Amino acid sequence: MEENKLRNAYADKAISQIPRLLGNMDRNPFSPTYGCFHRDYWLDKTSDFPDAVRQFGVHALALVYTYDFPGSIYKGQPKIRDWTIAAMVFWSKIQHNDGSFDEFYPYERGWVGPTAFTMFTIIEAYRLLEDEIPDTEKEIIKNAIRKAAYFITKGETEEDHLANHHAMACMSVWKAYELLGEEKLKAGYNKLWQTFKTYHYENEGWSREYDGVDPGYLSATVSFLGKIYQTNPDPEIRKVLEESVKFSAYFVYPNGFYAGSAGSRNTLHFYPHGYEILGKQIPLANAIAQKMLKGLSEDKLVPPEIISDRYVFYRVPEFLLAYIDYTQKQDNAPALPYEQDDFEHFYERSRIFAATKGDYYLLSNLAKGGVIKVFNRKTGKLLVNDCGIIGRLENGKVATNQWVDPQYQAKASSYRGEVKGNFHMVPSNKLFTPFKNILFRATLIAIGWIPSMAHWLKGQIRKSLILGQRSLPVSFERTFTLHEDEFVISDQLKISGSDKFSSLSIGDEFFVRYVPQSRYFQSQELEVEAYVPGREKLEEFNSNKNISFSRTFDLKNGGMKVS
Repeated sequence: MEENKLRNAYADKAISQIPRLLGNMDRNPFSPTYGCFHRDYWLDKTSDFPDAVRQFGVHALALVYTYDFPGSIYKGQPKIRDWTIAAMVFWSKIQHNDGSFDEFYPYERGWVGPTAFTMFTIIEAYRLLEDEIPDTEKEIIKNAIRKAAYFITKGETEEDHLANHHAMACMSVWKAYELLGEEKLKAGYNKLWQTFKTYHYENEGWSREYDGVDPGYLSATVSFLGKIYQTNPDPEIRKVLEESVKFSAYFVYPNGFYAGSAGSRNTLHFYPHGYEILGKQIPLANAIAQKMLKGLSEDKLVPPEIISDRYVFYRVPEFLLAYIDYTQKQDNAPALPYEQDDFEHFYERSRIFAATKGDYYLLSNLAKGGVIKVFNRKTGKLLVNDCGIIGRLENGKVATNQWVDPQYQAKASSYRGEVKGNFHMVPSNKLFTPFKNILFRATLIAIGWIPSMAHWLKGQIRKSLILGQRSLPVSFERTFTLHEDEFVISDQLKISGSDKFSSLSIGDEFFVRYVPQSRYFQSQELEVEAYVPGREKLEEFNSNKNISFSRTFDLKNGGMKVS
């Protein structure tokens, strides 16, 4: 009984958002935008193009129309069916001639986000409602699926170095092949799969997101590949899934949260469907799914109700599918890493260090300059949360050691970690002005009709916001050690140029990389705080060009001492 109640958390979180999805949809059959989920476009008029990603809502509608979920009033409702079909047709109408779609701006011609991802949902909705779709609409929808699928098979050309996107490309084209039965699509899938494998590090079990491991998106990769595995039980896919599940387990925290600032993209979300699919075959996947489902029931996994309108469309069908393919708790489920007695492991490629010692669980990402988390294994309490060092220079620039830099030197053993390198300048948070917006739109109109130029522009935007290395003449050395009931973090900073700091903050939770699906509030943020040096310390730092801090955390009784 208790387990069924827990399982219902998937359905409860999803069904509660169906009115929100429908409220974002133009449900007027006499409107030229009938079936559009982008309310900002069709009603508010604050957007000058329809965001195709919002059409992801068709999947949720098709699922609630087809299945009888607890607390749902939508099964078999003719209006839900008609709106789902209208949304698929609208998706077909906003497709570019090359098969692509837009998400963030007009003429974006995005590869996976707006094209492959939405194509997958259109295929799934089509298959669920196939017998009830009129022949004319069937032809329109299938032709659009075909164009999108062949666009995806050409591969990425926009600096899309994201493993989860390549996994999604594989999944969407595989689903298109199953629907359309065209051998060229199967060949395209095989080519995409070979490319995905170049992003996966089998010796450690993670897949690259830009320049490092991001556990939130690793769970997405498990979800996408798991959906392929349901109908294509390829041993290669199984191997990648087993490795990915094992690695992702380190980011299941004792307090019920997952991932976050320990990852390269700071994502806090957990995609459960793949773990539910694999639950009977891979016991560890079942253990992870059960722990994360409990976290979801306690609002610890970025529940749909706090997600922005753009991305809530992703979560709702993910939770509905997890409910459908739910695997009961297995008696042979192994212990999660934080539940295991004293161990330590340093993954040299990802630079992830995990360890348990006595009552404590330690996890650190040294590739990001030494992001650190320490938990009490028994109570689940987050005892230490340190995302690194961030400060503002007197010239207004923001500098931090929380950056993924291949030049960082890192090592860890004997419950001690060390990382050193240079600070990086955080990309400026420039905002659109009316003039800048007009200039940007003019550029899109001028070159967006040329696919190669559109993809080049997307790549330049990514480099500017996310991938650039902006090293500063400020070096750092961070060490940390887990003792019996104490945890010590020591930081040493040196200025080798003329820069001076006007403010400095050490520790706490903060994010510097641009990632749309990050920075959601979690209650655990209220449990930690930063150490902020006073004005006298800063003046000493700027004058002497170096400064050292050592913080000792009393893990048993609480409190921190600074020396």
